[in-house]
Amino acid sequence: MPKKKSLTAKRVLSLFLAYVLLCLAGGVVTSAFFLPAVFASNNVVRAIVPSLQVEGIDFNVTDLPQQSRLYASDGTTQIGTFYAQNRIVVPLKKISKPMRQAVVSREDRRFFRHAGVDIQGVMRAFVATYVKKGATQGGSSLTQQYVKNVLLLQAQEDNDPIAEYHASEETVARKLREMLIAVQMEKTYSKLEILQGYLNIAQFGRGIYGVEMAARRYFSTTADKLDIVQAATIAAITKNPAAFDPSVESNQKASQRERNIVLDLMYQEEYISQKQRDEAKAKPLKDTLKLQDAQAGCSASGDAAFFCDYVTKKILNSKEFGKTIEERKKLLYEGGLDIYTTMDVNANSAAMKAARAAIPADDASKMEVMMAAIKPGTGEVLGFGINKIYDTSPEANNDPARTAMNFAVDQIDGGGSGFPVGSTWKPINLVAWMRKGHSINEVLPAPGVVNLYRDIPGFRGVNTWDVKNSGGTPGYAESPLDGLVNSHNTTQAAMAKVIGLEPIAQAAEDIGFHQASKQKMNMHLKDDTANGGAYQAPLVIGGTVSAAPLTMANVYATIAAKGVECTPIAIKKVTDATGAELDVPKANCHQAVDPDIAETVAYAMNQGVVRPNGQARTAQLANNRKTFAKTGTNENTYMLTGGFVPQIAAFVAVGNADGNSDFDNKTINGVYHRTWFGSYIATPTWKNFMDTYLTAINAPNVDYGTPSSKYAATSNSTSKSSRLSTNTTNGTTSGTGGTGDTSGQYTQTQNDTTTGGNQTEGGQTTGGQ
Repeated sequence: MPKKKSLTAKRVLSLFLAYVLLCLAGGVVTSAFFLPAVFASNNVVRAIVPSLQVEGIDFNVTDLPQQSRLYASDGTTQIGTFYAQNRIVVPLKKISKPMRQAVVSREDRRFFRHAGVDIQGVMRAFVATYVKKGATQGGSSLTQQYVKNVLLLQAQEDNDPIAEYHASEETVARKLREMLIAVQMEKTYSKLEILQGYLNIAQFGRGIYGVEMAARRYFSTTADKLDIVQAATIAAITKNPAAFDPSVESNQKASQRERNIVLDLMYQEEYISQKQRDEAKAKPLKDTLKLQDAQAGCSASGDAAFFCDYVTKKILNSKEFGKTIEERKKLLYEGGLDIYTTMDVNANSAAMKAARAAIPADDASKMEVMMAAIKPGTGEVLGFGINKIYDTSPEANNDPARTAMNFAVDQIDGGGSGFPVGSTWKPINLVAWMRKGHSINEVLPAPGVVNLYRDIPGFRGVNTWDVKNSGGTPGYAESPLDGLVNSHNTTQAAMAKVIGLEPIAQAAEDIGFHQASKQKMNMHLKDDTANGGAYQAPLVIGGTVSAAPLTMANVYATIAAKGVECTPIAIKKVTDATGAELDVPKANCHQAVDPDIAETVAYAMNQGVVRPNGQARTAQLANNRKTFAKTGTNENTYMLTGGFVPQIAAFVAVGNADGNSDFDNKTINGVYHRTWFGSYIATPTWKNFMDTYLTAINAPNVDYGTPSSKYAATSNSTSKSSRLSTNTTNGTTSGTGGTGDTSGQYTQTQNDTTTGGNQTEGGQTTGGQ
């Protein structure tokens, strides 16, 4: 930092003359400003005054850094606040008269009588500081203080430490510059405009800027409602924001003393009567406070914290909010944005409660419950359910009950690298199957060993795949419909032998699937072949991919929306500090799949719920609501359940997110099982959420999932297990489940196992990839 120059007698005289000339010129408010000519003849003063031109300084109140606010989809529930300076700019008409009077009384009693520089105050400060050699006194007018705040803020915005130093250094040079700008300001702006600017820029406590935030912080009210006592308390803070902040209990004695000084000054200026002053001074400051939490960021968002985090990541990752991440961050923390999100309060609350009811945050098992919900046909993300406590502090790294990671989303959006999706993938195979012109009732032979060279069209693998079902049982001839209902792996392999892997990979991407990791989410599945990548035969049972629960919820939402796929969105609308609406990421909804195919897949998923042998039968929703669901388990590490009704799609994953623990011989939430299946935790959690939310919104039971005759035609060689019976449940045709050839093979509630990383809900795989 530059050293302050010592004041010689000549310099003191020069400065004194500059003060006087400046004060006179300011007091006269002449249209011709003579000081530049005077200073031009004085080399000493010229050296210490940076410039007489006020270039590049913006005194527009709306350009001040302001907090941004996140709202739920109802437009009123605030779920998050972000700021570099905690400020909400308000016009003067929304600041109470007592507040205006209090700050003028405290800071500049002659504000309405001078022209930017208070001559009396300047002379008093000069004599006290340079003649009597006492403590430095300010003598600054309110206009000068506004100038100082703006110069300091601009220096900080420009990341200019030298300018920041000069904006706050205790030197005559700084005072002169402020005075010069103040006089020019008063020729451009009215007194009320300047007062408005000061009341919005000044610091009124630790991290509190502007009277609107001060009113909210200390009295849980707004600036237009501040009374005499409240206004005097706030006006007293600016002299020393840290020492006089009344929210700090140790400050309250000093804060009350300073408040009473302001009340005396208001009485002296005849803004209040003696009775008003005495009554106000008699009130203990502590009794007048009604403190409001001033926390910012997602940590202050409660159950909405994970959703809040997702929204901020979307803003920082989206080009709509700026070319660079630095621009986007500045906009979020300083732009005064009102961000209206897609979060449904009912959905998010139900998801969080269901997750924590399934496994408490501090459960000894250290297992995570991860859930995402989305509105079909819109892309709107409705909420997340994470059983952990959101915490960004370093201490959270050593506390398994806390995390700042939203496991339900992609890595780029604050999540992890995803989870194997297991048998919840199998509805995707049906989409690909029908797209190739096949019926879901076409009977397929059961493959045993699948030779990747010979059997999979278009595949260039190197190994064979010995595919079996649960418990190592071999498959048998059955239809894709029955293969889904029973969750047989062998039938999925048989489908791949007919249509190949590429149509399956393409169908997955078309209906919204992508992998969760940053490295793979932009990679086409058919290109992911290196080092045992996704494009392997066990793709058909979800054993080679890792996705976020939100992605799988979106896949199911596409099926629920008659084949309309949308990119998940978290933001509906954003307005800036001026009220202008900004562009936001679009859902880009489009018809990705033939509606008949989507409804036929939905029909098959419903059959998995309503048939007695259906692997998703435990997912049946309350009140006999028509339910579409699919369960899965990845080896002994993850339990999975996804499904939908036309109003909402949701997906649940349960497991240890770091992959270092399994379910075997584990006690979870006080319950012990030697082997855990999806129906034990994932399915009840999904069902709990769905029932709670659908009841909250009073959702009707919609009849959906009518199979197309084109895609549900029955082959002449259809086996008993694939014939449609006349039995009905929820108004839909259900299968018999067969007799003889299928009875007794599914005695477990959810017999889902895998080996070698190949998921096999309802079955088992052996062999490498």
